Amino acid sequence: MAVVREFTIEEVAKHSTTGDLWISIDSVVYDLSKFASIHPGGLSVLLDSEVAGKDATIAFYGLHRQEVLARPQYARLRIGVLAGSKDHAGTLNNDPSALSKVPYAEPTYLTEGFHSPYYTENHRRFQKAIRKFVQEIVFPDAQAREEDGKPPSMSVFEEMAKVNIIAMRLGPGPHLKGRVLMNGIVTPEEFDQFHELILWLEFSRIHARGYSDGLGGGTCIGLPPVLNFGSKKLKEAIVEDIFAGKKFICLAVSEAFAGSDVAGVKCSAKRTKDGWVVNGTKKWTTNGTFGHYFTVACRNEDTGAIMALVVSRGEGVTTKLIHTAYSTTAGTAFVTFENVHVPNDFVITDNDGLRIILSNFNHERWVLIASSIGWHRCIVEECLKWVTQRTVFGKPLSSQAVIRSKLAAMISRVESCQNWLENITYQMAHMSYAQQATELAGQIAFLKMYATRASQDTARDAVQVFGGRALTRSGMGKFIERYHRTLLIDAVGGGAEDILGDLGVRQLLRKMPKSARL
Repeated sequence: MAVVREFTIEEVAKHSTTGDLWISIDSVVYDLSKFASIHPGGLSVLLDSEVAGKDATIAFYGLHRQEVLARPQYARLRIGVLAGSKDHAGTLNNDPSALSKVPYAEPTYLTEGFHSPYYTENHRRFQKAIRKFVQEIVFPDAQAREEDGKPPSMSVFEEMAKVNIIAMRLGPGPHLKGRVLMNGIVTPEEFDQFHELILWLEFSRIHARGYSDGLGGGTCIGLPPVLNFGSKKLKEAIVEDIFAGKKFICLAVSEAFAGSDVAGVKCSAKRTKDGWVVNGTKKWTTNGTFGHYFTVACRNEDTGAIMALVVSRGEGVTTKLIHTAYSTTAGTAFVTFENVHVPNDFVITDNDGLRIILSNFNHERWVLIASSIGWHRCIVEECLKWVTQRTVFGKPLSSQAVIRSKLAAMISRVESCQNWLENITYQMAHMSYAQQATELAGQIAFLKMYATRASQDTARDAVQVFGGRALTRSGMGKFIERYHRTLLIDAVGGGAEDILGDLGVRQLLRKMPKSARL
């Protein structure tokens, strides 16, 4: 292990001129002598602000994120640490699986001194491995793709496939049988809804909502109808390539004519002597621009029933990118089917498509809730860090009562959402698919409505906490800006808030006892 050189405060103070300039940040000493002349803010900022030869921690964190210090061009400016100080541990900590020490930055089960009835030691080992994977492999690509708008890199899908993350994101089930999950940390028999919940919460830490959907969001909603209701031939034809990260499938249900009203689809299929011919359009299809397969809800022209079938990209299939509020890396598409031939083996059902499509909505909404809450918690952490490092009127921003009030509301929202989600997840783990449909549809609908509204409130508060920095796509408030700009996808995807609230009430009204009286 390399020996870290130590300097006294007095030694650092001797280096405070243009050609000989040192500073310390979090007790790490940096030699800026050669860098000062090319400092993006100019040399005068370093000299006139009286940080040369001194502790520049407060000044630095008022302008920059800690990640800047980890960049190679700046990391190589480190020459040592201040003698006798341990403050530098956070700056020099490169453990990608490390937990945050910021209060409420982690779910309770990961917080030292707290307990949970839901998670085992296996869940904790799994969480540590997933966080390391996300931080090392997914996060860098997510930030790059959010900038250029391209789909996630194939290398990320390949790495996900190696440890079977693509398969695990569809939840527990027979599709995991015989697979090695996260290098054997959890067996297919052990893998449960809480392992899957950990996946979604950890993947939310990439601060990139569009990329998150681009990273196989279509698979998570397009493949379940195939796994749960498709023929053996259909599964054999497409599933393994999808789990291997070589091909992508997406769900093509929504139309310009029918959004939440699945029964109103106009896309149609007509029987031929060797299969079916599909005609029509689909809109807001996640991963549609690069999808190889489309799980399509369409109308049987002969019977009028809703069908479900899988269309392969090929002759007659065209896709056009839809520019949405979030990144084009999601591949949101307008899809046109023009006399597309579909073989009989690729038909899931020719008369029960509505039930099959609707049966997947609970899981889709649960995923959206988990992702929304995971991202929500990351924003709470961002705000807590900012208010303690930002100085206004000579005091930390946290000294302002109005700021503390906003923080209290943020924390209350995310904690209530998380606890409700974990309760629902526990019920899922102890209910059959059919029971979930009858008992949990309303609960999930209510929580999705509540969680997405809560996140919107937190987004507004976060903008006020960060001020002008929350309006820029780079720098201190870049994640706040991205959150505020893109979070409404969760409020609309899988069913709009008001529709879901109404669904929950209608479900409970069907169970109201006739004898109930005031």
